[in-house]
Amino acid sequence: MEDDFGAFMEKFELKLSSTIRSSLPLQGLTFAVKDIFDMEGFVTGFGNPDWARTHAPAKLTSFAVLAILNAGATCLGRTIMDEMAFSVNGKNKHYGTPTNPCVPDRVPGGSSSGSAVAVAAKIVDFSLGTDTGGSVRVPAAYCGIFGFRPSHGIVSTENIIPMAQSFDTVGWFARDIHTLTSIGDVLLQLPLEKNKQPTSILIPRDIFQMCNSSRDQMYQIMNASVEIIYGTQMIDNENLEDYICNKVPNIQKFYNKLQGKEETLQFLKVLEHVSRLLQRIEIKNNHEEWIKTTNPDFGPGIKERVASVLNEDFNDIDICYAIRAELRAALSNLLGENGILAIPTVYGPPPKLDMAASELNNFRARAFSLLPISGLTGFCQISIPLGMHKNEPVSISLLAKHGSDKFLLNVAQELYATLTEQARTAWNSNQ
Repeated sequence: MEDDFGAFMEKFELKLSSTIRSSLPLQGLTFAVKDIFDMEGFVTGFGNPDWARTHAPAKLTSFAVLAILNAGATCLGRTIMDEMAFSVNGKNKHYGTPTNPCVPDRVPGGSSSGSAVAVAAKIVDFSLGTDTGGSVRVPAAYCGIFGFRPSHGIVSTENIIPMAQSFDTVGWFARDIHTLTSIGDVLLQLPLEKNKQPTSILIPRDIFQMCNSSRDQMYQIMNASVEIIYGTQMIDNENLEDYICNKVPNIQKFYNKLQGKEETLQFLKVLEHVSRLLQRIEIKNNHEEWIKTTNPDFGPGIKERVASVLNEDFNDIDICYAIRAELRAALSNLLGENGILAIPTVYGPPPKLDMAASELNNFRARAFSLLPISGLTGFCQISIPLGMHKNEPVSISLLAKHGSDKFLLNVAQELYATLTEQARTAWNSNQ
């Protein structure tokens, strides 16, 4: 194997012997696995050497890895991740930062950094990651590849180290939509939905304006693509904040507490706060005992976040649970049976590797403003690469209600060629 771009913890070749391999759906494809999935006989390191040192080799292999192997694919190794999956930057103090093949002077995104880089660098055909708060969607966007976060609970997370169980999902990366969908055919235990068409595609004007989409014209590209494929009657440009504030009454309880710079829409700031508290109480329940017993060596940023979790004030947790329930109901009603929501995957381009820590924290906060929508609702989400614009990767996301994973993948397939064509046309016209 040539230059691995720093993506791998360890390399090996693992495949299951079979007399009927030629007929298996993933025969001939290679993949890599994030260092959070248990694989029998291997120590699952969770991105931290102290974790690896204090844990025995796994006795069982996680469902997702076993299903992929049984489908004929060959595993080429385990990939680097951010410590305890507690970052979306992709940096690791102990094992290094995988090089982003798309923009080498910028972070690859995390926490599934190595998995995304291995795919973007064409070392493997696809890879497995996990997504709690954005750990598949962010590196997919930053590395210019496809990333899929399935509906929460659809793919088993058994024998995967938990971060926050009510958010944790198995996700995957690929360079092309066909491979991404093929992985879904193996992992998604859902009926086929080949003939379903979307009833509406919500492209909220306020979300795209917040992200300054005039910079890369995502709003215009998305609207034009939907019009070409489905017609103008399919497009809904309703402001999402107006709807959410009306349908999620408990959200108002946090509005005054979270006043500050208006870099993001206020309702998204609240959703980020709610998501953070709900995840942190689960992280604390899962790992506080190990952290206090082991006193592990954490890198910059991770160390501070872990300390913050252990000292977090969870007095408002009941309001957070109420907001999550209201949000799920509100967005499910908004999208209906076959609706699609389109949003930018991330707030902007990936940060520079040498960005100052304070600036990086601000960037992280902005990035998380878009990520809680699928996390809190349990909806499925696909990040679609549109290409490079001004030497930066640009992506857009489509979301669908819980359990509509195969429908969402089908819609993405129908739109993808037109999205990239419209992106090229828009960007070339401005040169």
